[in-house]
Amino acid sequence: MLALSTSQIAMDTLLVNSDPVACVVVAVLVDIMRSHRRWGWMRLVAGSSAYSAVPGLLGAKVMGSGHGGGFTLRPSASHQGLICRFESADAAIDFLHGDQVQAFRERSQECWAGLMTVSSARGHWDQQAWGLSDAQCMQLSDDRLQQLPPAQPAMPLAVLTRASIHPAKATAFWRHAPAAQESLSGAQGCLLAMGLGEAPLVRQCTFSLWQDEKAMLGYAQEGAHQMASSAAWRQKFFSESLFVRMRVLRMAGLWQGQDFGNSLGWREVAHG
Repeated sequence: MLALSTSQIAMDTLLVNSDPVACVVVAVLVDIMRSHRRWGWMRLVAGSSAYSAVPGLLGAKVMGSGHGGGFTLRPSASHQGLICRFESADAAIDFLHGDQVQAFRERSQECWAGLMTVSSARGHWDQQAWGLSDAQCMQLSDDRLQQLPPAQPAMPLAVLTRASIHPAKATAFWRHAPAAQESLSGAQGCLLAMGLGEAPLVRQCTFSLWQDEKAMLGYAQEGAHQMASSAAWRQKFFSESLFVRMRVLRMAGLWQGQDFGNSLGWREVAHG
């Protein structure tokens, strides 16, 4: 999935379902163990309906990934991502400590999760704009803070991009995608990058973590990514797009062998 330039996002003139609501975001990335892949497949089949009763949830997306968690046309049998918006940080923390995330952790060889605040958002996802995080929804209650370890210093930035690709433009899009995504994986200051998708070929998403804004902008404005973004703008690849910048408040887990700490206060799990 290609990150989106400001000019691309300006193309998005779809009507939204309602005014954007202030929110915090949870991302959960998993690499499910071979013995539990059927269970993981059923999570994809169930989709967001499995989370309809979660308190404080504003929306959820359950997505697959490319081979190895990357951006290829070959699907992964084990990598998945969950992106959720919550009305408050308290509700998000409760979810991250709840049974549904615990079930993923127990069945995954690697799992990463983060609690994030939205600092900018342009465009739409399913005709819905995302609201920025305000002070009220970002604030953790005293009870939750007592349950958590201190937050890690110098937390990274996160970027979420997604787009619905015109079916007639899919071939042209994927002609540009490999070089841009290869440069993302090796970009200086990129701590984590995962390709996600709601539907093969035409509904794509990217989630990435960056050391700082300078590193993120350096990737966005140079090289293969800049060329791909220009092509997407000129050729009007997308029927809908969204670009979100976020600040990570807390995170935990292991991804591609890298330890991201445990400021979420996760307890050890027994892997089945």
